[in-house]
Order: sequence, then structure tokens, then C-alpha cells
Amino acid sequence: MDPLLLVLYILLFPGILFLLVYALFLEYVDRKILARMQNRVGPPLLQPLADLVKMLGKEVIDPRGVDRGAFDAAPLLAFASVVTAFLYIPVVGTSPLSFEGDLVLVLYLLTIPTVILFLMGWLSRNVYSTVGGVRAVTQLFIYEVPFFLALLLPAMMAGSWNISTIVQWQQGHLWFAVLQPIGFVIAIIGLQAKLERTPFDIPEAETEIVAGPWTELTGRRLAVLHLAMDISLVVGSGLVAALFLGGPLLPWDLGNAWLNGVAGFLLFLVKTLAILLVLVTFKAATGRIRIDQLNDIGWKYIAGAALIQAAGVLILSAWWVST
Repeated sequence: MDPLLLVLYILLFPGILFLLVYALFLEYVDRKILARMQNRVGPPLLQPLADLVKMLGKEVIDPRGVDRGAFDAAPLLAFASVVTAFLYIPVVGTSPLSFEGDLVLVLYLLTIPTVILFLMGWLSRNVYSTVGGVRAVTQLFIYEVPFFLALLLPAMMAGSWNISTIVQWQQGHLWFAVLQPIGFVIAIIGLQAKLERTPFDIPEAETEIVAGPWTELTGRRLAVLHLAMDISLVVGSGLVAALFLGGPLLPWDLGNAWLNGVAGFLLFLVKTLAILLVLVTFKAATGRIRIDQLNDIGWKYIAGAALIQAAGVLILSAWWVST
């Protein structure tokens, strides 16, 4: 790829600039749909942007005795990790940065914001933040195993750890949401838990621990970390869409590279918005569960279902090879 086009890809479209705009738009859609489901008006279109600008302009208050450098760097590290992960998600065709094994890298990068929340809670020396941080990392160990397993099963069947290759495999076959329906459902549940959305908002349960690891965050720290979580929603939705819904590739060629690109981009928007709609419905229809309930559900049912889907994938792959 031409170096100038690569720079434009990373910085403008479908890179960082598009990612920031789309992340704020998805936050708006998330809040608006949830409000309408609850018979409320919801925020105006530019409310997420206004909130971000307002938080960036607020005073930064350091909790007593904390390491200011670590507190400043942690949200930036979370932001950088999810932005980097997005660059490997196919948005228009395949990603020019893709390589064999980029799926593992993206899954690793998506884990960093949760670890950052734990560190922020632990370093803040606030009892509510500490409890919230411990809950965040405890929840991570519960949902991460079935979530990772569900997202790696398409790679097993496609015979590649490259996200773009998995998308291309579905172009000539069926979507993995059809071939691996249990894995698709687990991926949706795992994404809801990773984003700490209801009913998995245990680490920031405001009726119990104020805001958990977010309690001592102020000013630009709160703004950057909040933006990182919004970007995680885009990356997570895009990743699930790529692995289970065929990503941005059409099942047929329109005969023109520009038409294929525009149609693929529209498909990316439609599929990520559809996943967001499922997440919002899940959020609106459920109440928060306790950490012990999540532990029971996660290890008994979600992990068990993931193993059943893995066995099904092995059987289906063996049958596919034999025929």
C-alpha cells in the first residue's frame, strides 16, 4: 500500500478520525434507543461531544498520596490500545495492516482497558474504587475464557488467525453466526460483559460503590477513559460483525472497486448498529446481577456452552474435510 494512503488510512478514514466520530455517534444511539425503550426523550445528537468537551475542560483533582504520573498515563494507555485494535478491524474491504495472528493481538488489546480500570481503582486509595477494581478483574476472569473461545472458533474453522481472512472465508461459505450460533450468542454476552454494561455493570454499581474504579477520575482522565470505553464498543461490535456476520465484504462483486468499498462500508455500519441494538435491548431488559451469580452463570453455563460449540466446530470441520 502507498505510504501516503496508509497514513490517511490510519489518521483519517477509516482510522482515528472516523473512529472518534463513530464512537461518539454510537454512544448517542445507545443512549437514545435506551431512552426510547424506557419512554424517555433521550439526549440530542451532539450531547456525547458536549460531554467530552466539558470533561476535558474540568479540573483534574489528584487523590491524596497517588502517583500522578501513573494516573495520567493509564487512561492514555487504555485509549491507545483500543485505537490500535480498531486498525485491524475490516471496515472497507480488508485491513491493509492485517497479518496472520492479528485476531490474537486485537483480543489482547481489548483486555487492557479492564486491567487499567483495576489499576486505577487500586491506585486511587479509595475504598469504593478498590472494590470496583477488584470486581472488574474478577469479572474479567469469569467471562474472558468463554468470550475468547467463542471468538477463536471461527478462526479454527477458517484455518487462519487473520481477521480479514476469516471475513473472506465467509464470503465463499456461510456466516459463522449460522454455522456457530452458540458461539455467536456467547460472543454477544461476552461483549456486553467486557463493556461492563447491564447486567454486568457490577464493577461500577452506583447504588453500592458510588462508581467503582471511576469514582476518583476527574477532568481529562475521566474524559479519555470514557472515550476509550466508547471506542471499545465500536471495536467490539466491529470484531463480532467481522467474525460472525461476514464483515464488510459482499457475497458478490459489484464490478467496481469504489462501489464495493461504499457498499462494504455501509454493511459495516448496518452490522455494528444491529449488534448495538441487541446490546441495548439486553441492557434495557435486565437488572444488575451479583458477582457470585455471574461466577455461577459464567462457569456453569456460558463456559459450558462455549465448550459444546467448540466440540461442534471440531466435528463440523472434520466432516467438511472428509467430504
